Amino acid sequence: MARITSLAEAIKSAIHDGDTIALEGFTHLIPHAAGHEIIRQGRKRLTLIRMTPDLVYDQLIGMGCVAKLIFSWGGNPGVGSLHRLRDAVENGWPHKIDLEEHSHAAMANAYEAGAAGLPCAIFRGYIGGDLPKVNSKIKRVTCPFTGEELAAVPAHRPDVAVIHAQRADKAGNVMIEGVLGVQKEAVLASKRSVVTVEEIVDELPARSLNAVVLPHWTVNHIAEVPGGAFPSYAQGYYPRTNGFYKEWDAVSRERDSFLAWMKENVLTKGPEVFAQHVRKFRTAAE
Repeated sequence: MARITSLAEAIKSAIHDGDTIALEGFTHLIPHAAGHEIIRQGRKRLTLIRMTPDLVYDQLIGMGCVAKLIFSWGGNPGVGSLHRLRDAVENGWPHKIDLEEHSHAAMANAYEAGAAGLPCAIFRGYIGGDLPKVNSKIKRVTCPFTGEELAAVPAHRPDVAVIHAQRADKAGNVMIEGVLGVQKEAVLASKRSVVTVEEIVDELPARSLNAVVLPHWTVNHIAEVPGGAFPSYAQGYYPRTNGFYKEWDAVSRERDSFLAWMKENVLTKGPEVFAQHVRKFRTAAE
């Protein structure tokens, strides 16, 4: 059953050292505010799962929160590399992390299998590619009905899913609209979940054709964090802040500039700063 609480209380209750967590959002509704709270609370030895790890994962890795990354494609979208991820892999700073790389198709299928309570995902894929040479979790199985050879990977069953959404009602039902990614599957596949939302309303509005509602009994913690997806976008609330992604490339290149930025903008700030980042867009929309 969903419990509406502060972000700090939600992270403290749901996420523990050594957990496997998935902060999901496919270009849209990326839970940056929740990621910052994980950093502030000093979580360590985390295994992170994500289809497209970008800036918030770069920050978690650079602050020493991460032991392993399970992913497909990692980078600063439209800009280039994740410099803190590269530093960890190539130089072991702040410490080495293990990598388990998959294709997008494998990641999506693994989430769906986890949501269905299955031990693995079976699909057509990895034919002619080299990832099976570096990832022992990728297997081949033979269909017992057709004899076709298929790919198989373990299901994703995180300890915690963390997502951002537009709205939740006071009963704890969550509505996501726009580009959905695998947020729904991540929540259903996980033991626990934390959902940050732009606003909590008395009743959810009529659903658009591209929307999903997570019932209150599928969600554990809800925190109202306006702007919580910044610098990614929240459909109907604010656009993607492309300039921030470009700025991050320079900030994250060197360890000292990265640490100084994190101290000033994350360690000494709270989630309320996210509302300030997007206030001009929300005011314009109103």
